[in-house]
Amino acid sequence: MISIDLKNYPLTPGVYLMLGEDGAILYVGKAKQLRNRLRSYFTAAGDGRLHIPLLMEKVTGIEVILTDTEKEALLLENTLIKKYRPRYNIELRDDKTYVSVRIDLNDPFPMMQVVRQVKDDGAHYFGPYSSASAIRETLKEIYRIFPLRHSSMERCRKRGRPCLFYQIGQCSAPCHDKISQPEYLQLVDGVIQLLEGRESEVVTHLQRQMKQASADMRFEDAARFRNQIQSIEKSVEKQKVADYGGGNQDVIGVHQDGGEVEITLLFIRQGKLIGRRSYPLEWKLDLPELISGFLQEYYSREVILPDQILLPFPLESGDLLGDWLGEKRGRKVRILAPQRGEKKRLSLMAGRNAAESYRQRGKRQQARDDLLKELQAKFHLPCLPRRIECFDISNVQGNQSVGSMAVLVKAEPASAEYRRFKIKTVEGADDYASLGEVLRRRLRRGIEENNLPDMILIDGGKGQLGILTTVLEEFSLTNQIGAVGIAKSRVMANVRGKVVERTEERFFLPGRKNPLSFRHGSASLFLLERLRDEAHRFAINYHRKLRSKASLRSSLEDIPGVGPARRKALLKHFGSLKKVREATLKELKQQPGLPNALAETIFRALQD
Repeated sequence: MISIDLKNYPLTPGVYLMLGEDGAILYVGKAKQLRNRLRSYFTAAGDGRLHIPLLMEKVTGIEVILTDTEKEALLLENTLIKKYRPRYNIELRDDKTYVSVRIDLNDPFPMMQVVRQVKDDGAHYFGPYSSASAIRETLKEIYRIFPLRHSSMERCRKRGRPCLFYQIGQCSAPCHDKISQPEYLQLVDGVIQLLEGRESEVVTHLQRQMKQASADMRFEDAARFRNQIQSIEKSVEKQKVADYGGGNQDVIGVHQDGGEVEITLLFIRQGKLIGRRSYPLEWKLDLPELISGFLQEYYSREVILPDQILLPFPLESGDLLGDWLGEKRGRKVRILAPQRGEKKRLSLMAGRNAAESYRQRGKRQQARDDLLKELQAKFHLPCLPRRIECFDISNVQGNQSVGSMAVLVKAEPASAEYRRFKIKTVEGADDYASLGEVLRRRLRRGIEENNLPDMILIDGGKGQLGILTTVLEEFSLTNQIGAVGIAKSRVMANVRGKVVERTEERFFLPGRKNPLSFRHGSASLFLLERLRDEAHRFAINYHRKLRSKASLRSSLEDIPGVGPARRKALLKHFGSLKKVREATLKELKQQPGLPNALAETIFRALQD
C-alpha cells in the first residue's frame, strides 16, 4: 500500500482519482472534505468496504481536483466516471431495453412516438415500458378512441387523399384538413390523460360531451362519444392493476448475497405499477455508497425522472442527490427512505422483487453454464467457450463483398461487440479469400488488444472450416481457439421419393470426416443457429447499406454539380431516389435553390 501525507490534502470539497501503475484511473470518488475522506482508506481497520484492501494494493498514486461546493464535486465525479469508466466504480448493464411514449406538444398536431431514448427536448414522455410490442398494442387501442395522426405531416400531404387509417377511423387526417387544430388538441389531451392513468377524468369529460351532443340533437357525435367511453371502460377492465397511491415514484429494492448485489426498480406511475427493471452488480462498495453510485449512474442517463425515489435506507448524500436531480428535471425530486405506511410496503415489495430477480438470474446463469459445458464436450474445445464469434461473408455477383462478426458472451448476444468488415484485398466473388482476410484482421487485432475468442463458428462446411484452421495455424492459435463449421440443413426425399424431409444442421470439426449433429430442439443447437443467423443478418444489412450508397452515388453524385448537400436536398424534397427519377423537368425546376441549367442536367442524366 502506498503511503501519503494527509496534511498535503485540504479540508475542502472535491474529487479524488486513484491511479494504477500505468497511470490508469482505478477509482473516482467525491468528498465533502477530501482529507477526512482519504484518511478512511489508510486507517489500520480500513473503512469496512470489502474491495478496499484489493484496491489499495494496486493504487500507486492519488490525484485530487478541488471544487467550491459538494454539488460541484458530485457533477464532476459523474463526468469523470463516464469519461474514464474506472474498474472499481459502478458500471450498469441493463437486463432489458425499455421504451417510452413521446408526445411533443410544441407540434401543431402532436403524434405518439415509441422511443428508446428520453431526451431533454421539451416533449412529454410516458413510461418506461418493458415491452415494446405490448405498448404498441396499447397504442392501437388508443388510436381507436382518440384518432391521432400516425405519420409525418409532410409525408401524408404528398398523398392525394387521406391514408387507410383515416378510412377505418383510426386517424383524424389533419394533413388533409379533416379536423381543426383545437379539436385535434382535445384528442391529444385525452391521450395524455389515458397515458397518465387518469381514465376516470377522460370518461367524465366524454360523458359530458355525449350528453351535450345528445341535447343538441347531434346524435352521430353522441354515438361516437359513447363508443369511446365503452372502449376505455373495456381497456380499464382488462388492466385491473393495483392502485399504490398517487404520483410518480421509482422504488428501489436491494438484495445482497455474498459478493453480489441485485438492485431492482419498480416504476409507479399515477399509482399504478407499470414495470420493473433489474441490475446485477458486484459488491465492491458498502451498500449506502453503492446505492448512491447507482443513483448517479442510472439517473444521469436519458431516463424519465419521477416525483419521488423510495430507498430501503437513508443516504447521507440523499438531499444532495435530490437537489441534483431536481435541477436536471426542472422540478423537485424527493429521495425518501420510508419507515411506515404505504411507501414502506412498496419498498419491501421492491426488495422481494430484487431477491426473486437474483434467484431467477442464478437459474439462468446455471443453465447457460451447463450449455457451454455441453458445447465444450461436444466439440472437444480447449476451454469453456465463454466468448463465441461467428463469421459470415455476403456479396451479390461478386460486388460489394462484406464480412460480419456476431458475438456471444457467456451464451448471451453481445451486440456491442459485433463488427463489420469491408473486404479490401479480394477482387470478385471469392468467399474463401474474403473469409481469410476477415479472420486475419480479427485475430491480429485480438492479439494486440488481448481479446481473443474461445471458439469461432464459421457459416459453411469443410471448405470454410479449412480456411479457419489455416489462419489459426498462421497465428499459432490452434490449441487456444476452438474451430467449428456449421452447414445448413439439407432437404431430402424419403426412400419412396415422395415426402420431403429436412436434416438437422451439421457441424464440422477439424480432422473429423463425419459431421456432428444435435438432437432436435436442443438448446445448444438453437443457440448456435441463432448466432449464425445473427451473423448472416448483420452481413446482409451492411451489404444493403453499401449497395444503397453505391446506387445513390452512381445516380446522383456522379452528375456534375450535384454534391452531398444537393443530393440530400433532392431526396428530402422528393422523398426517394425513385421519385427523383420519375420527376418531370418542370418539377425539378421547382426544387428550391436548384438552378434551371442544373435541373436540366439532372433530368437528362437520370433519363439516360
